Amino acid sequence: MRTRLAIILFVPCVLVLALLGTAYAGNVARANQQEVYLDRLADAGYLVITARQSLTADDPTIVEGDLDRYREVYGVAAAVVDQSGATWASNGLDPQEVDERQAALAGRRGEADLSSLPWKADRVVVAEPVYDGGDLVGAVVTVSDAEEISRSIWSSWGILVAAGLAMCVLAVVIAHRTAGWVLRPVRAVDTAMGEIGRGRLDARIPPSTGPPELREVITRFNAMAAQVEHSMHRQQEFVSNASHELRNPLNALMLRVEDLALSTPPEHATEVAHVRAEAVRMAHILDALLLLADDANLAAGAHPLDVADLVARRVDSWRLLAVGRELTFDDPGDGAWAELNPIVLECAFDAVLDNAVKFSPDGGRVEVTVTGGGTPGTGAVEVVVRDHGAGVPPEELDRLAERFWRSPGHSTVRGSGLGLAIASELLATGGGGLRLGLPDGGGLEVRLCVPAPTAVGGAPVDAEVTS
Repeated sequence: MRTRLAIILFVPCVLVLALLGTAYAGNVARANQQEVYLDRLADAGYLVITARQSLTADDPTIVEGDLDRYREVYGVAAAVVDQSGATWASNGLDPQEVDERQAALAGRRGEADLSSLPWKADRVVVAEPVYDGGDLVGAVVTVSDAEEISRSIWSSWGILVAAGLAMCVLAVVIAHRTAGWVLRPVRAVDTAMGEIGRGRLDARIPPSTGPPELREVITRFNAMAAQVEHSMHRQQEFVSNASHELRNPLNALMLRVEDLALSTPPEHATEVAHVRAEAVRMAHILDALLLLADDANLAAGAHPLDVADLVARRVDSWRLLAVGRELTFDDPGDGAWAELNPIVLECAFDAVLDNAVKFSPDGGRVEVTVTGGGTPGTGAVEVVVRDHGAGVPPEELDRLAERFWRSPGHSTVRGSGLGLAIASELLATGGGGLRLGLPDGGGLEVRLCVPAPTAVGGAPVDAEVTS
């Protein structure tokens, strides 16, 4: 934007300089020629006096001496013609070749031919009538070379061009500085927005920055920033309170599970172990959601893990909860390693699987597949969860991962519209993502993409593996 504004300021300056320079260059050229013409006209006036004496005395030698000295000193050709137009005296000039003599013999002074272009300036001609007592007796004609005039014009133009270039450079500097000065308040706004984007919610812009029109915008921006800061603080307070309120009952539940395990018959030990595992998983989920709400970096705990093993354990746990649904898991057999925080993958997978179970009809099947490599060349591992429910219309597919959005056709199904949104955000913290699709045969297909590690146990992992 600074460059555009500088150009807007620079172009008019250049146009004005070009127009003024062109007009001034023409005036300089004409002024140089006029100066020479007036000088030659003064010389012709002196020669007229001698020519009058020569013509009235009928003696050409009176003026010939002056003509020769004029040619010797100034290098200007000159001649005197009588009333009939015949050559009376000359220093080498043939007046018959000078058309301007006709005007002088008619009693008029020849007009100056002033050109603003140096290459069109050929010669300077002065034709002055000679009178004796009011009677026209002849004319004086001088012809001088215009080469000196051309050199003078070119020299003046060179100085003018150099000055114009210097002024253009100065105009560039002034336009650039002016654009920077004009945009300084905008840069202040941009800097403050960048600080807020990096987490400094207390960043503000001085209200006195910029012109009055921009100060109103700055005032509104500061008010908006204050509102955002207040909202974020309220959210953090809510997170802290929720953490405290949820931790206590969860800890109490885990203690009761441990007490129950001591008094439960051995044949029910498996069920108790499942309950204990779910309680631990709930603690992990709480940790992940609280860290996500607090904008913590969940990728810090990433390490190589066997995705297939983790998904298999979660599917076994979900079989107890997915009453009336058939859960199938296609185990790749040789594992599928990824670089991820296990809490992130567990929480994201549970949110997606919970969504699939909810929207599957009674007796429906939910298929879970783990593929190593995923899309060729991406180096990702994919966990595919496909249900056979009603699905959604194609135009609603892109909105499924939006917070609190629910398809109008599923308004009777329990839920808040947060599951897929939370899963997408959790995977994004570890460099992964969520992809949604509508497979043939109905239902919904959700792919959890997680990055594969460069090495597992010291051995490199092929990033191009496909199932």
